[in-house]
Amino acid sequence: MKKKRRKSQLSTRINLLFCIVFFLFAVLILRLGLVQIVRGEEYKREAEEIQDVSVENPVPRGKIYDSSYRSIVDNVPLEAITYTRFEDDPEKTLSVARKLAKMIDKPIEDVTERDKKDYWILTNKKKAEAKVPQEEIEKKELSDKEAYELQLKRITEKDLSSLSKQDEEIIAIKIAMDGGYKQTPQVIKGEGVTKEEYARVSENLADLPGVNTTVLWERSYVYDDLLRSLLGNITSEGEGLPEEKLQHFLVREYSRSDRVGKSYLEARYEETLNGEKERVEYINNEEGDIIGTESIQEGERGRDLVLTIDMELQKAVEESLTRNLKTYQGEPYLDRAFAIMMNPKTGDILAMGGKRFEKNENEKEEIKDFALGNLVSSYGMGSTVKGATILAGLDSGAITPNTMFLDEPLYIASTPKKGSYSNNLGTLGINGALAKSSNVYMFKTVIEMAGTKYIRNGSLQIGPKTFEQLRNYYGQFGLGVETGLDLQNEFTGYKGSEFNPGLALDLSIGQYDTYTPLQLVQYVSTIANDGYRVRPQLVKEIREATIEEDKRGKVLHATEPEILNRISMKDEYIDIVQRGFRSVMTTGTAKQFASKSYKPAGKTGTAQSLYTEGEGPNVETYNVTLVGYAPYDNPEVAFAVVVPYAISSDNPMSKNIGMDILDAYFEQNEDKEDAQ
Repeated sequence: MKKKRRKSQLSTRINLLFCIVFFLFAVLILRLGLVQIVRGEEYKREAEEIQDVSVENPVPRGKIYDSSYRSIVDNVPLEAITYTRFEDDPEKTLSVARKLAKMIDKPIEDVTERDKKDYWILTNKKKAEAKVPQEEIEKKELSDKEAYELQLKRITEKDLSSLSKQDEEIIAIKIAMDGGYKQTPQVIKGEGVTKEEYARVSENLADLPGVNTTVLWERSYVYDDLLRSLLGNITSEGEGLPEEKLQHFLVREYSRSDRVGKSYLEARYEETLNGEKERVEYINNEEGDIIGTESIQEGERGRDLVLTIDMELQKAVEESLTRNLKTYQGEPYLDRAFAIMMNPKTGDILAMGGKRFEKNENEKEEIKDFALGNLVSSYGMGSTVKGATILAGLDSGAITPNTMFLDEPLYIASTPKKGSYSNNLGTLGINGALAKSSNVYMFKTVIEMAGTKYIRNGSLQIGPKTFEQLRNYYGQFGLGVETGLDLQNEFTGYKGSEFNPGLALDLSIGQYDTYTPLQLVQYVSTIANDGYRVRPQLVKEIREATIEEDKRGKVLHATEPEILNRISMKDEYIDIVQRGFRSVMTTGTAKQFASKSYKPAGKTGTAQSLYTEGEGPNVETYNVTLVGYAPYDNPEVAFAVVVPYAISSDNPMSKNIGMDILDAYFEQNEDKEDAQ
């Protein structure tokens, strides 16, 4: 009996112990459930508030230099006041905004009526609740959003009149604080921060959680408007990453508020110019208040670009364009001019100038930079392309080096009379045809290429195949195709879509398809470079950033010349055209260059063009052009000048500009040699 009693007592104790353990486990599980499910988000927020958080601060972009290492684009430090939001707490943000408003002046012109209403609701909660009583919310079954919209609607002008200028400054500051994303510094005040404001805020950072005084970097353009359109722009503080390239940047660890290149050189070389941002950790106490910062990664500014452009030559080119545009300002349609210079052997672009009249905010016309027009706008280039037509005729076997043609008006059925600018040019060979700019020589060359015969008042059998053949030849020189320049948005020109015989003749003298000034300089460079077409280059080097202003960083990449193709013509044919181009500038249509010691060669051009403005009628004008290179026997520089929409075919602007820029190039080279 005693044994049974002991056994029963042991079993009871074990069961009791099991029940106690089970009860404790059940309590523990319930507690964990309460922590994770019911109060999980609350604890998570508290942990995040206490946890140290790191943010990134901007660093200067890389600089841009010219070929002689003169600074073109630099960075200017800008003292700024920023705010980094770590949590969504309108009351805390408002408290900081109120304190800041007493320390800085914040412009209020961007504060809207909606902003004022939001602020009024936040600071007048009881009055705001009275605008939409609880009974109305329940009766109409309004959502929180609907009730809030109704509150906004019922706020009167009298309510808003109670807001002071100080309140509006608080609103402007709070708007800036609420913008952007968590853990990303937002600029509260950048431009216009006074030393007193900067000092006041700096001294009170302990009472301004999330606020920091820092240095931002603004782009500085040393030569003001010079080459400005080609250099491009970066996004503003408000823009951040462009929407169309958002994913491109985010996968490369950019922040949404980062300022990035948005056009041309700044955009094309964004990842080169963009630096390594400084990373700073904010130290929090147990209550989640920020008590200090610690640098965990030093920033490094972006790498530097060295361009092929010579800014002193660029300056001379732009001065000539501006001076000549002012001289002919009385012409009603002549509103722009271009000049581009390139090393024909390396492809280095030495200067790229473009100017045009633009109306300012007061509707007055000003001459502004349009260097970009060299690659994004195209024009009929006239007789400058005749070198390519001659070489096409020679290569196709349509003509020989000894072919002579009588320059005479051509009468073709259903086509206006075709002829040269003069009817007294006589019988010409290739050299004379180029020197005197014979249209008829080119027409008869194309007729031979098409395998047809000219009969006065008869029709010509010239079809699409001849157009294609000519365009393929022109493309070898870079006309009507991409030049290979490493920039976005290069235009390749306009190709006519009709194929009647008269238009084929127009094509041969540069009066049908259109080309860009950049294509034109590549074309003449190919002739100067004995038939080798090289890729145009704007960037010479990429260098490491340096701290010392007077020291150059290590070369990370140097651009080498790149031959895109060699034209299909024989050397002896290219030599014939080169000699013809030299005759143009000694005895031909540009004989005013004959006395120049740098011995240029080149070709003039005039194309009939139509000027259209808005809904107005088409007006007949002329594009006057000039291409060339020098010295003719060992070319250092090639150039193209394009002056669209002149009212006279005799306008001398292209020749004046051409002479100005060649003179400047050789004078500056002579000065450099003397300095050495």
